[in-house]
This record gives sequence, structure tokens and C-alpha cells, in this order.
Amino acid sequence: MSTTHRLTLPVTAEDIAAVRAGDLVYLDGDIVVTIGLPTHQRMIDCAARGEALPVDLHGGAFLHLSSYNREADTPSGHEALYMNPTTSTRYTAFMPTLIRAYGLRVIGGKGGLDAESVKAMQEVGCIYLSFLGGGATLLARAIKEVVAVDWEEYISQFRLVTLRVEGLGPATVGIDAHGNSLYDSLRQTATDRLPAILEELDRTRVPLPGH
Repeated sequence: MSTTHRLTLPVTAEDIAAVRAGDLVYLDGDIVVTIGLPTHQRMIDCAARGEALPVDLHGGAFLHLSSYNREADTPSGHEALYMNPTTSTRYTAFMPTLIRAYGLRVIGGKGGLDAESVKAMQEVGCIYLSFLGGGATLLARAIKEVVAVDWEEYISQFRLVTLRVEGLGPATVGIDAHGNSLYDSLRQTATDRLPAILEELDRTRVPLPGH
């Protein structure tokens, strides 16, 4: 049986330890989003130099969500028009370092991450949330305001954007802080079923004329 969690950011390792793969999560508080590959590299470079980011990510949520923000008469000078998940596997080379360097508690997007990222998540106490692809309208409803937009020299989706959300979700816990992964389970199930599927296809195959 899955459990539904309402997490208020920032969260502690103890909060995250109670969340298991397959559970549902809603987020309240400030999240940081970007889909920029150069943005990820710049974050790693900052960590290597001991240089602080414009936003404190420790204990926070760093998500692979595409967000378009335009200038508006708001305290931050921006408003968010939409938010939509992108594929996290594009960032596997960056994520172990980012998880460790910034003490991330919540990461997410679509498609999961590799074994090295899972190892880093176990060390730090971090979960991976899988968001509904194509769920831009649902996700955007959770946005209460744009808190800050940093590194504005990038295009909108590549900037480091801090959003205040309320009830962002539901998101499925694809990987928990104990190393359990729904993606691994699905891959193993598919592998286990493959011989029977091939056997059934072979049994039902209709020979072509002359064969």
C-alpha cells in the first residue's frame, strides 16, 4: 500500500527516510527548477570553486521542470506561465555531484536516474519524484509566485528559477533514499516476462507464403 505525504520544504533526512518508492508526494514551499545542461555545469563549477549559488539548495527541491517566466509587475519582476517535467536521464553526468555538493533532499522530473545518482541519494538522504508528463496545466496550478529568477543571461527555461508552490503534485516516488527504485523493478519485470512474450509471438506467428 502506498502512502501519501505532504512535504514542506526544506525537509530533513528524517522526513525523507519515511518516504518509500511508490508513495505519492505533494510539495509546499520553495522549489528550484531548470532544464539547462549549461546551468547544471555552472552549478558544479560553483561547487568546485566554493562559490555560493544565488539560492540555497540545502534541504531543498531541485527539479527538472521546464518553466517559462515573463516580466510582470510582481515583487520578483516575473510571473510563471507554465511548468512541465523533462527527462532527468539527460542530466545523469551531473546529478551525483549536485546531490552531494548541495545536500539535495528532493529531485525529480521524468524517467529516473542512474545507479551513481541512486548511490548519492542514499548517502545524502534524497528522493526522486516522477511527475506526470504533459501535466503542465495541473502543475502550474500549484505555483503561487515566482520568488526569484537567477542567471538571466540564459533563455527562460535554462535559468535558475525559484518558485513558491502549494500542493505541487501528485508526484510518485520513483526512487527513495533507501535505494529502492520503481524503474529497476519495471526493468526486471520486463526482463522476466520477455521469454514468455517471445515464445507466445513465435507460437502465434503466421508463416508467409512459401516459407
